[in-house]
Amino acid sequence: MAGIPFIRDFKFDYGTAMEVTPLIRRVVAKNPSPFTFKGTGTYIIGHGNVAVVDPGPDDQEHIDAVLRALRGETVTHILVTHTHIDHVPATPALARATGAKVYSYGPHPTPEGVSTEQEGDFSFAPDVKLNDGDVIQGDGWNVEAVYTPGHISNHLCFAVKEDKALLSGDHVMGWSTAVISPPDGNMADYFASLRKLLPRDESLYIPTHGAEIRDPNTFVQAYIEHRLGREAQIIARLKDGPQTIPQMVAKNYADTPVHLHPAAGRSMLAHLVQMVKDGRVKTEDGRAAIDSVYRL
Repeated sequence: MAGIPFIRDFKFDYGTAMEVTPLIRRVVAKNPSPFTFKGTGTYIIGHGNVAVVDPGPDDQEHIDAVLRALRGETVTHILVTHTHIDHVPATPALARATGAKVYSYGPHPTPEGVSTEQEGDFSFAPDVKLNDGDVIQGDGWNVEAVYTPGHISNHLCFAVKEDKALLSGDHVMGWSTAVISPPDGNMADYFASLRKLLPRDESLYIPTHGAEIRDPNTFVQAYIEHRLGREAQIIARLKDGPQTIPQMVAKNYADTPVHLHPAAGRSMLAHLVQMVKDGRVKTEDGRAAIDSVYRL
């Protein structure tokens, strides 16, 4: 499998606004985890009249830190990449404190009661729906919404035109691959959303978690090759005979800590949903599930 040039060197101070580009500052929440790396980055675009991207978790210390960073400025827009609970629960508090409207693709899509590796905020609802290609104009900055489903069906990236920078949310991260967890995580959509980025002209990607990606096209291509490699691994396992996802995960992710194997199984399931759909793999009942037995 092709290797991804992961970026795990990330310099920051919790609760402190740090400049990333001339127009973009970052405040990192103290919510490190296997899914958030060192924590959620809340981004401030502009100076004076600003937009805030991904207010972050329901953590008063982080909310206070963001409001301190905004002291003396006016928040004109609150933008949300997607509705997982490490990105949006602080949104109502920030909206109340600033009076700004909230912009996103939409509410959390996964039905309640469906288990996924990453929980969603079912209470979230935007004031304004953003569609692919919509441009938000601010004081000295313009932000384009780029619809990138896959990790979750309501995922947006935000392109800051003046900095040629893409706030890439969880779609493309420097420190790790994204978890694609069915039923809402969709591998076919994810491949399409990765390929959608390749012709774009942004020279810097800024994920919600971790450090910036300074050679984004090479990185995205490596992401694609990595996912194609995961599919090739599945085919290789099934050449040995019918297997379940846990059996294949134990071999294909032998170099991954065991506590992350359930998340790996969700991503493998996303691959297999698509591979069953396109006929490369089959199950007895035509259903792709964690407990299904797969064969070529």
